[in-house]
Amino acid sequence: MPVTYAARHVLEDHISGFEAAPNPHHVSILRSTVVISALAHAGHEADIEEALTNLEDTHLRFCAPGEWLVISDSVSAETIERYLRDLGPRLSFVDQSDGRVVLAIRGPRVRSILAKCTALDLHPDVFAIGQSTNCQICHVAANLARTGQDTFEIIVMRSFAGFLFDEISEMGREFALTAGFA
Repeated sequence: MPVTYAARHVLEDHISGFEAAPNPHHVSILRSTVVISALAHAGHEADIEEALTNLEDTHLRFCAPGEWLVISDSVSAETIERYLRDLGPRLSFVDQSDGRVVLAIRGPRVRSILAKCTALDLHPDVFAIGQSTNCQICHVAANLARTGQDTFEIIVMRSFAGFLFDEISEMGREFALTAGFA
C-alpha cells in the first residue's frame, strides 16, 4: 500500500491547541504566500525595481540594493515567474515559497513587542508604511516590512520559523499576544 503524505505547515505543531480568537495584539501565520527572491544584474537595478513595482497584486520587499522579495497572496508563483522571465537576462530569480514563512503581527503596541527582539528604530517617522529591510529579529535573519499603521510582516527562513515564532510569542505575552493561521 502506498504511503500518503499530508502537507503540514512548519508551525502547525507550535500552534496546535493554542490557536486563539485574535486579541488586539495578534500574530497571523500566512499559509500560502508566494515568496520569490529577485536579483537585478549590475546596471539594471532601477529599471528592474520599476518593473517589479508595477507587477499587480504583489508586494515588493527590499532586501539589499538590487535585491527584493516579491510576495503575493493572490498571484501564483508560475504567473510571477512568467512575468519575471519576460524581463529578460537583466534579472535572476528563484521561488522561495517553500523555504520561507510569512508572519503578520499587529496591535497598538506592536513596536514595543518588536523592540524586544530587534535593534531597528520602528518609530512611524523613521520606518514608514511600505518600508522593509533585512535585519535580525530574535537573533534570526529575517525581512521586516511595515504594512500598515500598526502592522508588520516578518519573512523568515522555514528552518528558523519555529524558534522565531516561539520568541515573538514570549515577547508578546505581556500584551496578551494571540496567534493563529490566517
